[in-house]
Amino acid sequence: MTDPIADMLTRIRNAITAKHETVEVPASNMKKAIANILLEEGYVKNVKFEDDGLSGKLVIELKYADGKSVISGLKRVSKPGLRTYSGAERMPKVLGGLGTAIVSTSKGIMTDKQAKAANVGGEVLCFVW
Repeated sequence: MTDPIADMLTRIRNAITAKHETVEVPASNMKKAIANILLEEGYVKNVKFEDDGLSGKLVIELKYADGKSVISGLKRVSKPGLRTYSGAERMPKVLGGLGTAIVSTSKGIMTDKQAKAANVGGEVLCFVW
């Protein structure tokens, strides 16, 4: 698999389309950090790590309000073929600040607002709205 983060986002997108309650994703430290940001920002209900003897798996419990998913869009920004970076002063806004950009910085993986507050730039991983 060349882009595991895109695979994770696609699994979540497909689970939302099929109205599943949970989605399982092979675990990695970066995926755990992204899932925890989705949890902190209120896009998902719960994130659990299950050890299966290999790398483990993340079980993400999706959140719905009035029968519609809280997540209306997920988009991978920086791809293996074309990396996208942003400085702290030019951090992208998703839907004019209503969505969240997830950024990989030298201080860890964080939201666009946290990166701006910490005055660090980095690789823009994905947009969530």
